[in-house]
Amino acid sequence: MNSTTSLVARQYRLQQWADQIRECQNRSAGVSVKEWCNQHELTAANYYYRLREVRKACLDHISYNAIPQSIVPVPTELMSGDLRSVSASGLKVSINNICIRVTNETSPELLKMVLQVAADVK
Repeated sequence: MNSTTSLVARQYRLQQWADQIRECQNRSAGVSVKEWCNQHELTAANYYYRLREVRKACLDHISYNAIPQSIVPVPTELMSGDLRSVSASGLKVSINNICIRVTNETSPELLKMVLQVAADVK
């Protein structure tokens, strides 16, 4: 019985912390996390502890059988690249004088590696 009570208490606490984190992330522009924490009588260290615990709980609930992510995040510094063309045959992008053609057959791992290299080209 004690373990069930502890589990329920932890889930309730995590839900409260998740609500706090959402509130902090939606704080007014110009208000730092430290200032927000002071306003809510919370130390910044405790806020970050709660954030870490909520993230861990979320990761624990992700299924290992989930469909692999097929979207490769593009670094912000590459967003200024020149988009040449988009067609049924793929996407062609010029970044830092490098032309990249992406098709449905392009593996996300390869695209990620190429984008990382392209970001470092000066």
